[in-house]
Amino acid sequence: MEKLTYKLDAFEGPLDLLLYLIRKNKLNICDIPIAEVLQQYMDHIHAAQQKDMDVSSEFLDMAARLVYMKTVYLLPKHEEAETMRAQLSGQLLEYEECKKVAAVLGGTLMVDTSFTREPEPVAPDFTYRRPINPENLQKAYYGAAGRRMPPPTQNSFSKLVAHRVVSVASQMVGVMRCLWKKGRAAYQELFRRKQNRSEIVATFLALLELIHDKRVRVEGEGNNPTVKLTKVGEHKWNAKT
Repeated sequence: MEKLTYKLDAFEGPLDLLLYLIRKNKLNICDIPIAEVLQQYMDHIHAAQQKDMDVSSEFLDMAARLVYMKTVYLLPKHEEAETMRAQLSGQLLEYEECKKVAAVLGGTLMVDTSFTREPEPVAPDFTYRRPINPENLQKAYYGAAGRRMPPPTQNSFSKLVAHRVVSVASQMVGVMRCLWKKGRAAYQELFRRKQNRSEIVATFLALLELIHDKRVRVEGEGNNPTVKLTKVGEHKWNAKT
């Protein structure tokens, strides 16, 4: 690194001096070589002391901070030094931004004769004026859909939209009504009048819920066991009705 001979009083503070050293030597402000920067920083301190210049305490505090960081880097584990270097880099970045803003504000001429006016209302214009190529629009749709096929028609969704939703709760009531007359019923009897797959699935789930609540139980084996109403189910049904 080049030897520097600038006076210490040319800098507004220790961050200003550090930033100058980093920018002059084209160093990475996010990865500061502490040992090299410390050497040049101390050269400025010693040069000022030899000329009987008044060195403020903030410059000495920064020197002590850099010396401590260099010492910690000599240890086998120097996580603390990395943290301190990251903090120093953040302070230098903030200071550099402040200097840029100060330079902009310093160059702005403010006089008593300056004036502004209120912004005039402008009606929004939502007209789309960019040229549209139908072929590109179709390719974009195929790319977003992930397959090369024409858009689906309205009839493709008619069956899904018109499909009746069968709730499990309604089928639970239906099973309890079927069992309430005789207290029992064949398993297949519960599904005999179901018209579509949704009603069959909902009835099966309703039967599982009733078994889980111990309101009914299933006895027997094979394809057509017997479903019986328990005392708990009878009590709850009476309380409900």
